[in-house]
Amino acid sequence: MAKTPAKKPPAPVPPGAPVAPCSTYAGASMVRFVDEAGNLLAGEAPFPDERVAELYRHMVRARRFDARMLKLQRQGRIGTFAPCFGQEAAQVGSIAACTPKDWFVPSFRELACALYRGAPMRNVLLYGMGLEEGSAAPPDARDLPISIPVGGQSSHAVGLAWAMKLRGERAGAIVYFGDGATSEGIVHEAMNFAGVMKLGVVFLCQNNQWAISTPRVHQASDRPLAERAAAYGFPGVVVDGNDLLAVLSVCTEAMERARSGGGATFVECITYRRGVHTTADDPRVYRGEEEEKAWESRDPLDRTRRYLEKRGAWDAARERALEEAVDAEMQVEIQAAEDYRASSVNPLEMFDYVYVSMPPYLKAQRDEAEEAFRGRNVVVGASAPWVPGGAAAVGQLEEAPPEDAAAPKGGAR
Repeated sequence: MAKTPAKKPPAPVPPGAPVAPCSTYAGASMVRFVDEAGNLLAGEAPFPDERVAELYRHMVRARRFDARMLKLQRQGRIGTFAPCFGQEAAQVGSIAACTPKDWFVPSFRELACALYRGAPMRNVLLYGMGLEEGSAAPPDARDLPISIPVGGQSSHAVGLAWAMKLRGERAGAIVYFGDGATSEGIVHEAMNFAGVMKLGVVFLCQNNQWAISTPRVHQASDRPLAERAAAYGFPGVVVDGNDLLAVLSVCTEAMERARSGGGATFVECITYRRGVHTTADDPRVYRGEEEEKAWESRDPLDRTRRYLEKRGAWDAARERALEEAVDAEMQVEIQAAEDYRASSVNPLEMFDYVYVSMPPYLKAQRDEAEEAFRGRNVVVGASAPWVPGGAAAVGQLEEAPPEDAAAPKGGAR
């Protein structure tokens, strides 16, 4: 969707400074502008209603597509998927603080960010179908592809920021990760390097309370994660991640700091993963209904909609029109992705763009795959599994004895 620049908002309070209004989290101040009922807590609105309504549209669009993606996965039409359900304000509010010159460095859950930056829905679907075209960013976009290894993308963002500093570019980088990633060494290495070199990076931590099945309290002391920034020599700020206005305000300041040579900022968005970690997860195993209901009452879409309604900037008719428009868009994009998948896609291309010159071991793998694929459409329907040794080995695999879990190595093949 086209993004029109909004009027420059009033300068938000610098990250880390005492903020009013605010509440607390783990004994520290937390930036907050709007409560769960949609009431502005104090002062004048920090952003024009038109700007907030525009961002709310992006939040609704992301949530409806997120829900459709989940259904498509359950129907077997895409592979594993990590929903952003419940984290839309943290994502839209932060990415909206970026300019096209800023680098967007995602983890694996930033659907709302990707859509805001212009990623077509069909590309998101193609990625879920296992097609490399799904990782293609829009032309001239400074967007990195999805990163699955937890926390590894933080070093990529730092490298980009260092390159921009050496080139004298007035731009920053924003990198996304969850609370679980803060337990990874690479994240601390990246933050240390950013602090030493005074690099323009915003470390955006979506503290959604769970690192898969590990609760926040079992992986770190009962203090805000943002307080760790002090050890690396840059500000850390805690913000209500379900408050769109608060996230936008804090991240606008943090990104401007990054662009102007002021260095890095750690922004901890307190939010909640309302859905599954991925489609391979069942959160009912490790968390209770009471907890989920408590966070449901803090839902970011409900809060933003109530805020706009109280200000006369939104109503039920606009909500219905938006939902219908998004549903129509999804239908077109799903059809386009599935039509492409049904076309004559050459799966051997996955070998062709790894190295400038293909090394012998990769060429051997490509030759083996080509033999296995010959005579079969391996994209549409995946009629038979690929196994080493080609199509002839499929029958051998089917005739193999069952695995013996009691064997010394578990019977794994």
